[in-house]
Amino acid sequence: MLNQRPEPNEYCEFQRGYISLVPDEGDLREILRKQTETVLRLLTSLSEEQGNYRYAPEKWSIKEMLGHLTDNDRIMSYRLLCFARGEEAQLPGYEEKDYVAAGSFDRFTLAEMVGHYRIVRESTQALLDSIAEEAWTRTGRFAGVQMTVRAQAALIIGHELHHLQVLKERYLN
Repeated sequence: MLNQRPEPNEYCEFQRGYISLVPDEGDLREILRKQTETVLRLLTSLSEEQGNYRYAPEKWSIKEMLGHLTDNDRIMSYRLLCFARGEEAQLPGYEEKDYVAAGSFDRFTLAEMVGHYRIVRESTQALLDSIAEEAWTRTGRFAGVQMTVRAQAALIIGHELHHLQVLKERYLN
């Protein structure tokens, strides 16, 4: 089950771009584990000055992007937990730009932001490792979207892969 990518009927069209970035082969838990190691290696190699860099005035700094990734992991892993446990209530969506603005992430050092990310990602990993086999195809709803637990896990991975591409192409080139 975890070596299979979600089918298109397990998520909405909007999410396809993110989910399509997830490798076709491998256990989603292991993919997340390796992705975390890659991100931590990359981020710990950056200077504080790089952490404050914006490629355009209205764009997020690297620290703000990292804050967004951390918030997103918290929100998406909560959704995953709810879906896996059979929650029937629809969960809310969130506006990423509002969350980043309210997070004031630039007040932290890059090392502190990396620490926050590490802790949250370890929690996400522990959650994925704890999901029972039969729960991966359970569905849940948020903001009018229905998806499976497996699709939510793939979305966590794919969303981060998208931001890693942006980081490499626009911040670190």
